[in-house]
Amino acid sequence: MSASRIEEAMSRITAAMERIDTARAQDASGKPDNSGSARVMALVNTHEKLREEVADTIGELDALIEELEA
Repeated sequence: MSASRIEEAMSRITAAMERIDTARAQDASGKPDNSGSARVMALVNTHEKLREEVADTIGELDALIEELEA
């Protein structure tokens, strides 16, 4: 996997996280939501953990591909 594809994937993941943060911070009317939904927080935390695992795996795959191409 090329560096540009990794960067593109990471950008998309980061954008998704920003959308989640925005949605979490607002209620349906667009006003701040101070309810602190435990379910939403759990999902955000799980998503962050998965994002980190994906980033690590992409890096490992990229290194393996580079070794095979060398």
